[in-house]
Amino acid sequence: MSSEQLSLKSAYPDGFRHNWTKREILDFYNLPMMELIYQAQTVHREYFDPNKIQLSQLCSIKTGGCPEDCKYCPQSSRYSTDVEAERLMAVEKVLEGARNAKANGATRYCMGAAWRSPKGRDMDAVCDMIKGVANLGLESCMTLGMLDRAQAATLKQAGLDYYNHNVDSSPEYYQEIITTRSYQDRLDTLENVRGAGINVCSGGIVGMGESKADRAGMLQTLANLPEHPGSVPINMLVQVEGTPLYGEEQMDPFDFIRTIAVARLLMPASYVRLSAGREAMNDEMQALCFMAGANSIFYGEKLLTTTNPTQNTDLDLFARLGITPEGK
Repeated sequence: MSSEQLSLKSAYPDGFRHNWTKREILDFYNLPMMELIYQAQTVHREYFDPNKIQLSQLCSIKTGGCPEDCKYCPQSSRYSTDVEAERLMAVEKVLEGARNAKANGATRYCMGAAWRSPKGRDMDAVCDMIKGVANLGLESCMTLGMLDRAQAATLKQAGLDYYNHNVDSSPEYYQEIITTRSYQDRLDTLENVRGAGINVCSGGIVGMGESKADRAGMLQTLANLPEHPGSVPINMLVQVEGTPLYGEEQMDPFDFIRTIAVARLLMPASYVRLSAGREAMNDEMQALCFMAGANSIFYGEKLLTTTNPTQNTDLDLFARLGITPEGK
């Protein structure tokens, strides 16, 4: 790989590249593992304290009954899983969870609803949740499905810090996973969020049967956005019985670590979040992910509907690695 190809910076206003080719990204993927991790850790240290981790906690404010057909998701009404459809949680119940999250060390509270897009009747309650989380001194993040410009502006006015909307996979592989909304729909939502002045949180899922080129294509989409996402969650597929991806071949752990490292190289100043799938990762794998540039995790015993390592387990691992949560 030439020195020109290795350059992460450019003449773009923010100083970072937004013109990555898939070939360049695959060149990173194909580096020897030790070289790739070394390069990723070197870049990581330019922008972050390598011994600090940002903690986020995730609350499902409206679970199940989603009309979408995402093949990985147990919340889809199209699949027979153990997830029961529930109504939108009461605002005070959500804020009770936020207070507990703060007491346990989280600095960001993420709220997710299993909607195609939010309905007008729900926006007042959603805005009250955002305001309540802000009053607790926590950053707020929401994932509510697709947003139009007016909805994004409403969330911004309520004080929302981050909006999560993952691209999920590459443009080419996306249609194998989801048919009820297009890839462009996802990009349009990200544009609406960015246009409203809300920080973008966007990543994807690996281990869904995609190729290395598809993983490169997903990261290419994210890194070539007009602005790099502030947070980039990288999820490893959690297989749930009843969903079409249940029984998919397990991903090689080293391929997952490579994905983390390449995300760090392409988006140097973004938080790279080790997201779903940590329950299946041993301590050594998580440590290598942190070395490769992951510096954010979801904290707590549950994500939206799947399990997550317990808080004590995470804190014990941090202590063994000499890592401390941000703000401590």
